[in-house]
Amino acid sequence: MTGRPLIGVSTYLEAGARWGVWELDAALLPAGYPRLVQRAGGLAAMLPPDAVQHAVATVARLDALVIAGGPDVEPVRYGASPDPRTGPPARERDAWELALIEAALAAHVPLLGICRGMQLLNVALGGTLVQHLDGHAEVVGVFGHHAVKPVPGTLYAGVVPEETSVPTYHHQSVDRLGTGLVPSAHAADGTVEAIELPSAEGWVLGVQWHPEMGEDLRVMRALVASARV
Repeated sequence: MTGRPLIGVSTYLEAGARWGVWELDAALLPAGYPRLVQRAGGLAAMLPPDAVQHAVATVARLDALVIAGGPDVEPVRYGASPDPRTGPPARERDAWELALIEAALAAHVPLLGICRGMQLLNVALGGTLVQHLDGHAEVVGVFGHHAVKPVPGTLYAGVVPEETSVPTYHHQSVDRLGTGLVPSAHAADGTVEAIELPSAEGWVLGVQWHPEMGEDLRVMRALVASARV
């Protein structure tokens, strides 16, 4: 590896964000994401929503891709009607991130999905989601912690072989797995906490928790190590 690999991270696009004297539309990303990439040895690049036809060219410039956490995936994307507890759609972001995922899979660019990113990976491959998950977000706006246990023999278990406590804020989760995906970690209640694509030519992993809110760098370091340079 020569130099730091370029790791693209998808972002929010929010109306009326406020900082200083300004209130403007903004492309936003919690600072934990670029900091995690940087601490793991990568160079972070923010990828705000764009026209889907630019996804292939965007991914071609990257050494690896992270699909970040964020709002609920619109249920129409997996053929479901919205639950009353499902949040408002972020259609521009859904379209852009699904296009990024498809481009990364086609080009064998290493891919990490975090929370919403894991759920979108599942949807991109034909899977479905549980629209409301009880007991995994105890206080609104506050990250909790719970244990996740790796599935032996998986990519994730090779990176983190032991049961660990991870930062969590789950509202939705994987239901039916997408084509080719396998679970690689579970919570104590059986919730799928990580998924991966063992048939892929490349490194493809999704985690339900938020590694950017913790101190464990192993998942991001594994992505950086697998990145194209």
